[in-house]
Amino acid sequence: MKNTSTAAKIVLVNSPLIEADYNHPLFPPLGLAYLAAVLEQNNFEVKIIDCPVCRIDHKKLGADLATFKPDLVGIASMTPTIPSAVKSAQVAKEVCPNAKVVMGGPHATFADKQILTEEPAVDIVVRGEGEETLLELAKRSPKLDKLQDVKGVTFRRKNQIVQTPNRPFIHNLDELPRPAYKHLPIDMYRIHGKKFLPIMTSRGCPFQCAFCSASRIFGAGYRSRSPENVLAELEWLRDEHGAEGISFHDDTLTFDKKRIMDICNGIINRKIDLPWGCSTRVDLVTEQILNKMAQANCNEVCFGVESGCQKILNAVHKRVSPEQNEKAIKWAKDAGMFVSVSVIIGYPGETKDTVKETLNLIHRVEPDDVWLCLPTPYPGTELRTLVEKLGWKMSDDWTLYNTMNAVFENPDLPAEELINMRKAFYNKFYSPKYVIRQFVKGNLKGNLYSKIMARTAVNYLLWRARASF
Repeated sequence: MKNTSTAAKIVLVNSPLIEADYNHPLFPPLGLAYLAAVLEQNNFEVKIIDCPVCRIDHKKLGADLATFKPDLVGIASMTPTIPSAVKSAQVAKEVCPNAKVVMGGPHATFADKQILTEEPAVDIVVRGEGEETLLELAKRSPKLDKLQDVKGVTFRRKNQIVQTPNRPFIHNLDELPRPAYKHLPIDMYRIHGKKFLPIMTSRGCPFQCAFCSASRIFGAGYRSRSPENVLAELEWLRDEHGAEGISFHDDTLTFDKKRIMDICNGIINRKIDLPWGCSTRVDLVTEQILNKMAQANCNEVCFGVESGCQKILNAVHKRVSPEQNEKAIKWAKDAGMFVSVSVIIGYPGETKDTVKETLNLIHRVEPDDVWLCLPTPYPGTELRTLVEKLGWKMSDDWTLYNTMNAVFENPDLPAEELINMRKAFYNKFYSPKYVIRQFVKGNLKGNLYSKIMARTAVNYLLWRARASF
């Protein structure tokens, strides 16, 4: 249903990176672009402010908000950026005191009561999938009365925090409009000079790993867009926005094996000649699927390997085996893909011996890149509940929650020891031999991701050499 009332003005904010290093690649904020598209479809005036890519600090953000004079300010929240998101809310309330400040995203979904208790600048929290909820709030602006009738929100009423029932998930994702990239500086999103743009073709994850909250944000049921809808958006990204590469942001792109085969065949038949990368699980691929993906110009696949030890795989509810990990990595490498793996060291129950099993697996299969993560108990995860139950000390500095810091103390593996193990691994992994392997794969075999990683590894070796003097 289209909105016919006087349209509210809405600003959506991706907050500044505090003390940021802007050298790492930034993708367009896909979630905000979807929110903007739905609002615009319903005749609301929308503006997106992507502070990181535009190098906007909180002072400049305040000036931009004061100029636009919004009725409603929506602020995204990820756990490591929540302090910046809170500051954005404070700035918004200061320069636009009559505007309602709404916060959404993964962190706010699970820390809604804490945020509303501690931060008066935030008026409402949107939990979970936000398109329909924010649209309903926009239609109720500026009064925003009878919030108890809006599903999927948390708000203050007098001295109480009120949570309304969860909103049902969007069933037909094909009905969503395309992301409103026209509100973003789309030419600025580049990786080593190439414009890589994201696409999300499905939502929901049935697997519920202990360290992840995705199944609680988007649901445990798998919902997907039709192959034709996906292919049309890929052509749109190429033709309308000049995409030179695509990053699939699905949690499990290959969950529906027939659908991924149909998408790949469509890419081939319609000559959508763009390199692309994705993430998936080792038990959701076959040799045939990976070969077809490679034929469709999939240059990179990232597997959530997590561990080389069955005991730890069981602890995180991964429901795979080390043998499955090895087999999938081999298939992807044989298909010519750049293979990334993510692993976790230091999970409760981990020992030096189980870590050694994981590192031995990595050195044995030789993936092209490794995300060696430390277990991070994000709000909404089973891991956080477990660490609390064990009584282990946890950091309350959310900026450290980026998988690179030890944010809780595992008595079996002290934080300093884990960090040193991680550093030693990378010093060994990014070797001159690695650079040569990626150079050959990238420049002689044409894999874009290998070209990028060859440069990255050279920079790492140079940095390490300088640091030793």
